[in-house]
Amino acid sequence: MDAIVEAALKKWPNVPHCHGWLALDARGDWYMRDDRIQAAGPFPQVKGSRIDHDKLKAFIARNYQADADGCWHFQNGPQRVYVQLEATPWVWRVQWPDGDVDGTPSVTSHTGLAAQVQGCWLDAEGRLYLSTDLGLGLVHSQDMLDAARAIEQGLWTPQPLDAAEAPRRFGFVRDPRP
Repeated sequence: MDAIVEAALKKWPNVPHCHGWLALDARGDWYMRDDRIQAAGPFPQVKGSRIDHDKLKAFIARNYQADADGCWHFQNGPQRVYVQLEATPWVWRVQWPDGDVDGTPSVTSHTGLAAQVQGCWLDAEGRLYLSTDLGLGLVHSQDMLDAARAIEQGLWTPQPLDAAEAPRRFGFVRDPRP
């Protein structure tokens, strides 16, 4: 967490939490959902405005974490901005080192954190999930060929997963409410 955020928490400890205003889609993109967007429909059917500002995305990424109940949030100064999740709290990018035929792929979160794969899961829709030292995440759709290579090489062995059961099984909340 940024030092400036920690200082704000000490200065203003009782700021109310924010719900419904920030969302993470299945491709790792952040969305702002103002009152008008929230009234237009639930996430992800109505996404809102995608955040494209690099410094804002980096600030969110550095201050993204879960509370004790598995509700993911962005600590914005003294305020927790809870995140609605389309799929999982993490979206994994999978990449093989250039020219590497015998190694292992790197797995990096949508926030830029490196992760170590501990398990592999496949749902009925063909979406691939990885459980890691950071938690459960969905493999980005653009990286499915690289993930398939890891499966074909026997590095990961997918087990069946009921996507609706993933939050309970892996301890996260898709739509935190006050």
